[in-house]
Amino acid sequence: MGDVLVYAEHRGGHFPKTTLIAVSAGLELARKRGGQCIAVLSGDGAAAAAAEIAKYGPSKVLVLEEPRLKHYLADAAAQALAGLVKKLGAETVLATATALGKDLMPRLAARMGAPMASEIIAINDDGTVVRPMYAGNALATIELDGPVRVVTVRGTAFDAAKPSASAAPIETVTPELDAAALKMEFVNFNEIKSDRQQLNEAKIVVSGGRGLKSGENFKTVLEPLVDELGAAMGASRAAVDAGFVPNDLQVGQTGKVVAPELYVAVGISGAIQHLAGMKDSKTIVAINKDEEAPIFGVADYGLVADLFKAVPEMVEAVKKLKH
Repeated sequence: MGDVLVYAEHRGGHFPKTTLIAVSAGLELARKRGGQCIAVLSGDGAAAAAAEIAKYGPSKVLVLEEPRLKHYLADAAAQALAGLVKKLGAETVLATATALGKDLMPRLAARMGAPMASEIIAINDDGTVVRPMYAGNALATIELDGPVRVVTVRGTAFDAAKPSASAAPIETVTPELDAAALKMEFVNFNEIKSDRQQLNEAKIVVSGGRGLKSGENFKTVLEPLVDELGAAMGASRAAVDAGFVPNDLQVGQTGKVVAPELYVAVGISGAIQHLAGMKDSKTIVAINKDEEAPIFGVADYGLVADLFKAVPEMVEAVKKLKH
C-alpha cells in the first residue's frame, strides 16, 4: 500500500491555500499508488487546523502533540516525522515547497536516507513525478527508488483540494523525541504585518524591478497601483539585491513561485530566473521602456513606456473604473 503522509502547514490554526495544494497532490498520489492520504499537523493551533483540514478529503488526520513541537523547529519536526513514517510504514512524505517545506523536507530525506524530488509539477499514472529543471526550460521525469520517498510540490502546479462530504477522523499522536539530538532552540518569531495579501495567495500580483530605481519609488509609484488593484506586491531579485525592498517579496527561481490571475511586471527586464517564478500566471502585463526586454516575450500585454509616467496614469484609470 502506497500511503502518503502530507505535512499540513498552518499558521496559528489557520492553513493557507498552499496546504490545500499539498493535500490535493497527496490525494492524487495516494490514488495512483493504491494507498491512503494522511494529513499530519503539529504546532500551536494544530487542533483547530486539524478540524478544518479533515474536511478536505484525507483518510485521517494526525496531530503531533509534544511541547517541543509547539513552535516550528526543523530538527524537532524532522525527527518527529521520521518516527511517524517508520511507525506507519508510509511510502511517501509530501509537503508544498514553501519556505517551511524547503527547510523541513530535505532534512527529513537526509535523516531517513530517502530519495527526494523537489517542486514537482505533475504525478504520472505509474507513480513517477515530473519536475522542472534549468529554470523551467526542461522537464524531468523522476523515479524515486527507495522504501520511503520525500516530495515537495510546486504551489502553482496543482488545484487546491475541495471540501468533501464528510470529515476524516482525527487522532492525537505523541512522538518520541531524542532531546539530546535537538540542536535548535526557539527564541522568537518576528512577523512582518501587512494588510496586503500574501504573494502565494493573491489573485493579482504587481511586481517592481530595478527600473523603479529606489525603495522610495516602490512606495510612491508602485504601492498606489498595488492598493488600487487589491494586489500583493512582488519584486525582482535585482530590486531585492539593491535593497529597495525586503527579500520576502522576491519572485523568481530563488524567491517565490506565483501563478496569479493577473501579473503586472513594472520595470522588470525579465531575466530567466524571474520568468521561472511567474510565467505560469494566467495574464501577464509588462511595462518597460526597453522594447527588447525579454519580459515582453512572455507578456500577454506589453507597454513600451516610461513607468514613472505610465503607472500613475494606470492608477488614475483604475480609480475611474472603480468609482
